[in-house]
Amino acid sequence: MSAKLSILIIEDEKNICDFIAAALMNQDYRVFKSYSGMDGLSQITSRCPDILLLDLGLPDMDGTDIIRKVRKWSAMPIIVISARTLENEKVLALDLGADDYITKPFGTSELLARIRTAVRHLTRINATNSTSHIFRASGLVIDFDRRRITVHEQEVHLTQVEYKIVSMLANNSGKVITYDALISHVWGPYADDNNRILRVNMANIRRKLERNPAQPEYIFTEIGIGYRMVDAET
Repeated sequence: MSAKLSILIIEDEKNICDFIAAALMNQDYRVFKSYSGMDGLSQITSRCPDILLLDLGLPDMDGTDIIRKVRKWSAMPIIVISARTLENEKVLALDLGADDYITKPFGTSELLARIRTAVRHLTRINATNSTSHIFRASGLVIDFDRRRITVHEQEVHLTQVEYKIVSMLANNSGKVITYDALISHVWGPYADDNNRILRVNMANIRRKLERNPAQPEYIFTEIGIGYRMVDAET
């Protein structure tokens, strides 16, 4: 698979964070770690993880504030992992948009089962957002279910961010997607210097997909507006 599912852990207790990370890496997930709320928000916008594991008792902010911020722009699955056991605290986190709540201490098997449920949730989100499970155009094939991209039968390896940009354009092939819409979809409202980041990623995408990036066949620039993916084959 060209793009492994990625998980960001926001947990200030390093031993717990490392334990979770090791368990996930053994299951072939890509794992990122953060020990504070502000750094966690920064990593959400820069790394664009597929799933968020979130402790509520962080040193610089409450985890519920992170749920509020993320839910303003993203439907990524959020699993809370917290020592808070009061029912009203669980209800608040779930009402704010968390998908699941695990109480510490917990076992590896339970954690992995909850993540598998989150993966199924993510698959449903992607299926809902996709007009087709497979996009084809002039030798470019995007298999949304397998998260696999090939150009003239050669597999292309994109970063997590690059894949999200390409998949949004492919899901709206033939339509112009504005710079702001792409930035909001991929990074949300918290990234700095968004336009520069988008341009850098698009340059990398074109080097990987196009035979001649200066004369693109798949992704076209609508100057001053945004980008457009070539029409899908019918």
